[in-house]
Amino acid sequence: MLKIDVFTHIWPVEFHRALDALVGATTDITKRSEDVPMMTDLDRRFEVMDMFGPYYRQILSLASPPLERIAGPDEALRLARIGSDAMAALVADHPHRFPGFIGTAVLSNGAALLEETRRTIEDLGAVGMQIYTNVAGKPLDLPEFDAFFAYMNETGKPVWLHPARGAAMSDYASETRSEYEIWWTFGWPCETSAAMARMVFSGLFDRYANLRIITHHAGGMIPFFEGRVGAGWNQMGARTSDRDLSQVLRSLKRPHLEYFKGFYADTATFGSRRAIEHAMEFFGEDKVLFASDAPFDPEGGPMYIRETIAQIDALDLPEATRARIYQDNAVRLLGLDLPEKKETT
Repeated sequence: MLKIDVFTHIWPVEFHRALDALVGATTDITKRSEDVPMMTDLDRRFEVMDMFGPYYRQILSLASPPLERIAGPDEALRLARIGSDAMAALVADHPHRFPGFIGTAVLSNGAALLEETRRTIEDLGAVGMQIYTNVAGKPLDLPEFDAFFAYMNETGKPVWLHPARGAAMSDYASETRSEYEIWWTFGWPCETSAAMARMVFSGLFDRYANLRIITHHAGGMIPFFEGRVGAGWNQMGARTSDRDLSQVLRSLKRPHLEYFKGFYADTATFGSRRAIEHAMEFFGEDKVLFASDAPFDPEGGPMYIRETIAQIDALDLPEATRARIYQDNAVRLLGLDLPEKKETT
């Protein structure tokens, strides 16, 4: 069975050089990316991919950091262009390994955002665009980002939503930083869930009914807290006394829980079978796509792929459902045209 890994990360050589020239020494999670050989070494990536046979393929995307956070609008756009051009070349050179790539939308560059997004999708052939859960601290439902979502709605291409949160966002008001990497373990699922909620309650999906959002890490916290998200939020406004939120739910065209169930989710859960099961139960088997989050694991690539495949294979599913997760949902949503034969390189 073909396995299309829809969210794997890479720093192509050209992008890596440009990033290093801009930031100098990498730190924190960016240094973690640089320390993983598979991130920058194509031979190592092929070696890892071959461990999982000729029917394993990867959709490529740039790894963190969010470009809006490390550079001004023009420099961030330049980095995104370098990354997209390099990934498009990899797809062209190795179509049997990489059936597609995801462009990076620099939402901070409003002047050139749409032009570059169009170029990435229409000229380079990106299967969609990656954004982060905030734009250098700004929420995604601000009017300044609306044109991007309008264009993606028009194309029907999906938007990958990647969490963005660092140690500087503390867990307690009395502290200046998050300790013990809580910002990553719990902060990232919270970031994803908050961004999803802002999209729903701002009416984004009423304005753009064809918008497709793929959430990372099985939809963050949303599937686990369906009761709080659904029935709990039915009481929106009852807990708030300094402003009137009673009109928010009434302003939506459908019950709010339906919008949350309209998101897509990947299986990049670090080997958690329960998380994958919850995602399938909440979003439905047609909205869950295989992804491993490679190469971010202790073994530099193989572990998360191996564990994710093991958990999906262990699920008590009809083979047709398993095929949807591994390949069919990706082919349909991304519009993939897959080569029939495996390359020999």
